[in-house]
Amino acid sequence: MSSCTVSASLLDPVFCQITMHIYTVMHLFTALYVPLSSAPTCVFLFFYLLFTRFWLISVLYSVWWFFDYDTPSRGGRRAPFLCGLKIWEYMRDYFPVKLVKTADLDPKHNYIMGFHPHGVLVAGAFTNFCVYATGFRQLFPGLTSYMLMLPLWFRCPFFRDYVMCAGLIPSHKESATYPLFKRGGNAVVIAVGGAPEALDAHPGTYNVLLANKKGFIKMAMEHGAHLVPVFSFGENEVFDQVKNQRGTWLRWIQERLQSIMGISLPLFHGRGIFQYSFGLMPYRRPINTVGEPIRVERKEKPTVEELDALHQLYMDELSNLFDDTFTQVLYLSIILRYLYFT
Repeated sequence: MSSCTVSASLLDPVFCQITMHIYTVMHLFTALYVPLSSAPTCVFLFFYLLFTRFWLISVLYSVWWFFDYDTPSRGGRRAPFLCGLKIWEYMRDYFPVKLVKTADLDPKHNYIMGFHPHGVLVAGAFTNFCVYATGFRQLFPGLTSYMLMLPLWFRCPFFRDYVMCAGLIPSHKESATYPLFKRGGNAVVIAVGGAPEALDAHPGTYNVLLANKKGFIKMAMEHGAHLVPVFSFGENEVFDQVKNQRGTWLRWIQERLQSIMGISLPLFHGRGIFQYSFGLMPYRRPINTVGEPIRVERKEKPTVEELDALHQLYMDELSNLFDDTFTQVLYLSIILRYLYFT
């Protein structure tokens, strides 16, 4: 055997590994950032076409939008083909993301899943509950998940149709309660902390905005939907964020912009494609999502005491879930973590 043949045989595995790495990273970049950049692009394209010879496209879409305006608030329009694309499996394997089943969910009931923490991009919630990459349909047969998203994104032409294909619906009461009016088999996923919680998504700690969040508790009681506290371990680990403690000028600006625009603007960074020090790609950190249900009896007009009691039970169960699980989840067994309710 010649030296050239030996060298080639040694380089082949390395070459294949590098190629697969680049292939996976590029797929992840497409899955994460193309959708995010598509919203302003779609708005620009909509108005740009009005001043070209293709103006009829925007006009016809406007007519379609007028008749289809309420669709996001009525369960959206999920496209199973899009949810089952191979690209989502690359996104799952990159971190990797895993959905851990800790209890059966009876499809005869409806559920409200409180997702914690929000993180920077809610990667765990999207991968587990919007697309089919982690086997939600196999783990919980008979359940259909609907994830809430800021209503702002459903006002973007073209883009609204794209996000509806993944089972996303607006995060207002009319939209969130629509699936709960059905007899059973529906799970509404709410990132309870919302956009403000993204500003606290720093590696090493979990700061959960929950103490004053009772709207989803009341909604569960009014519809008799069982509550499922869900914790996504590793959600805050995939990006570094510029220090923005409460009281700093940066945090004041971020909170001010968030109150005006409705979306938060965390200054985050991750790794690059060929280096690990800086870039917009998330770090490869395991994300493991777990949860157990809390039975809720239907009460159309719950009292303040009943609401507070269920809210406290929810926080206790979330704390227990965190304490019971974090020592079993990969690298989290050797790193101290803190869970704060604010």
